[in-house]
This record gives sequence, C-alpha cells and structure tokens, in this order.
Amino acid sequence: MAGEWQTRKIGDIGKVVTGKTPSTTRPENFDGDYPFITIPDLDGRRDIPMSARTLSELGAETMRSCRLPAGAVMMSCIATIGKCGITTRPSFTNQQINSVICGDDVDPKFLYYCFTQLGPALDAAGGGGSVYTNVSKSRFSAIEVALPPLKEQQAIANILGSLDDKIEMNRKMNRTLEAIAKAIFKSWFVDFDPVRAKVEGRNPGLPKNITDIFPNFFQDSELGEIPKGWNVSNLGDIAEVIDCLHSKKPERQASGKPLLQLWNIRDDSLIDMTDTYFITEDDYSQWISRMEAIPGDCVITNVGRVAATAQIPIGLNAALGRNMTGIRCRVSFLFPTFLIECLHSSAMKEEIAQKTDTGTILDALNVRNIPKLRIIKPSNNIASQFEFTCRPLRLKMERNFSISIQFTNLRDTLLPKMISGEFSIPDAARIIERVV
Repeated sequence: MAGEWQTRKIGDIGKVVTGKTPSTTRPENFDGDYPFITIPDLDGRRDIPMSARTLSELGAETMRSCRLPAGAVMMSCIATIGKCGITTRPSFTNQQINSVICGDDVDPKFLYYCFTQLGPALDAAGGGGSVYTNVSKSRFSAIEVALPPLKEQQAIANILGSLDDKIEMNRKMNRTLEAIAKAIFKSWFVDFDPVRAKVEGRNPGLPKNITDIFPNFFQDSELGEIPKGWNVSNLGDIAEVIDCLHSKKPERQASGKPLLQLWNIRDDSLIDMTDTYFITEDDYSQWISRMEAIPGDCVITNVGRVAATAQIPIGLNAALGRNMTGIRCRVSFLFPTFLIECLHSSAMKEEIAQKTDTGTILDALNVRNIPKLRIIKPSNNIASQFEFTCRPLRLKMERNFSISIQFTNLRDTLLPKMISGEFSIPDAARIIERVV
C-alpha cells in the first residue's frame, strides 16, 4: 500500500447517523416527497434516488435529526448486513441502516466502494455468525477503512464508477425496452387497440402495412369480444409443454454443463447465469432426455415462486432443473417473442392464478394445467409482424444484460485491488479501456 494511505475509523471520517422509523400509527407521516430507505431498497445499485416508502413533510420533521443530505453513504447493519448505497437527495432511513455524512476529505463514492468490501469486518462487529446480527452505531463507527488522499479517492471512484454507470445505463435501457415490448403486446393482443380504432373509423397510428393486416370487426368468444378471425386457444396448441426430469438433483460441480435453477430466472424474463449450477456430462445427458432448452425456448416455474417465466438467450443451451417446465413454439407457430410476452403478460398471470393449486406449504402450478392455459391466438401474419417489431427489443435486452455481467465481473475484480492500493490507477484504466 502506498505510504500516503491512512487507516481511519469510520467514526472519524464523517458524521455517523442511525436511522429510525416515525410513528406508523400516524399515516400522515408517510407518502410524501422524501425517500424513506429500508434494506430492500439497497438492491445492488450504488445510487438510491427513490424508495418503496416515502415520508411527508410532517414525517420528515419528526425525523429531522436523522436527515441525510445527498451523498450520504448507507450500510445495512441489522439482520441483513452489508448492503449499501448512496443518497442522491435529502433522504431518511430506518433503524436498520447506519449512514455516514462524509467529511471534506472523503469522497462518498470511494467510501461506498470501501463499504462493499466490509463483510468480514461487519461480521466480526456483529458477533460473528449469530442468528440475529446487529452492528450497533458504536461498533460500526469503530470499523477501520484505508483511505488515500482525496484526489486519489476520486480517481479510483471515477474508474469504478464508470463501470457502474454503464451497468446502470444498461439496466435503465432494458427497463425501457421491456416496457415498449409489453406495451405493444398489450395494445395489440389484450386491448385490441388497432382493431378498435378501425371499427370506430379512427387511424390506429400504425404504418399502413401493419394497419391493413388487423381486422375491422369483433366476434364473441368465451373470453369476451376478440378480433374477427382470431380464436381462443390453449397454450398447448401453439407450443410444446415439456416437464422437467423427476429425478434426484445431481451434485453441483465446479464446471461442466448448466442445469437451470429457479434463481436463474429474473423478474424481467431474462436468464441470469451468473450463479450457474454445473453438472457432469453424464448427468446432463440424463437431464436433457426430455428437453434441452435452447435459444428461444421458454421456461416457467411450478412450485413456490409460481409462474416465473424466462426465455433462453442466444448462446445458452441448458438442462431444465427441478420445478420448472419447458415451453417451445410449435413449427406451426414459430413466434418466440409472442410466446414470452404472452407468458409474461398480466392477462396470462390472471389465467395462471385460476389454475394454480393452493397448498398448505407451497402453491403449485401443475404441469398438466400449463397446456390448458387459454390464450387469444391472432393470425400468423399479425404474430409475424409482432415478431418483426419486438424481437430486436428482446435481443437488445439480452445483449445489454450480457454486457452488464462483463462489466460487473470486471468491477468486482478491480474493486478490492484498487481500494487497497494494490492496483494502480493507470493499470486499471488501461484494462477498462481494452474491455469497454
């Protein structure tokens, strides 16, 4: 470590603030403009501009001693410890979070990156492995961190921050792309906006070649009015539904072939293989005997976290793990983007809820019920146009997510070496330049 680095206690580098919760018996304390940050809001992002709950002016006034300015560095210190973030505007936290309002010689972003590496120190301060970990304000304040001069802090934070900024940009872009695809699906296949516009003599606002393929009449169905020429079908009519292998779960390996797990399925219907459950070639051969999931195939979960859906991205082949079912487009309806958006839609969630068995321990979606899920099936030429319109959005989401994983891995490799002074700023900058 360079000679100019100093080891200092957290309590000596800024003001430590422990949050609290205003009276919940007074609803007027909540639902205002001030973020009220709790542990779930510290979700892996560096900057925390908003929170699930907020405080009103009245609630903020009762918490004025705990008010945090923009740039305060937060750390969860009770029960779930080690989650951190930075405020971006005046905010408050509950009592599970300790925060530092940095002094003039400490860069908040640098301190945030230091905090991400404090796991062992927090464990030790909280009693080391106790069932309920509580790192008090005094013990938190006594934890030591290594700090270089301010300019070096800022340079290190800028390098690491550039990667986090790219990750956040991709995350925001994917939210936008997902919203666009969902909006188009809902407009065309749930609300039937183009058809309604034609029925009412209005311009649907779509290019003529797309407008022309939508019908201009409705017909009755068991699900209410649907466009003329469309029909109510079962999922099994447009896709094969293939159950996972019901065998003992194979042992995890350090490397090998991937066996999909429930944790690989994200809420945005992407597959996250950051934590891959590898199995041997022999086990893989057994577990793909019913189906090897390939790009474009969809998976849906059956038990506990019922009906979480995702689509296999380009570049991944995998075996289906337990408690999940594979769904593959039939040759007569090869529209994988329609399939995933259909499975991910609010209309399908309502349909699934009707066919989910409620258990005393876990809810379950029986595999036999999945092919019976009802869908409104459009004509193939409209499904084809949706594929042409929205497939690029899905591919861009997959690419963005893949790039973000690369950036995350690079950041996580550089971070401990940079905040300890082991890795020089020019060397790190050159590595990032080559990758980015």
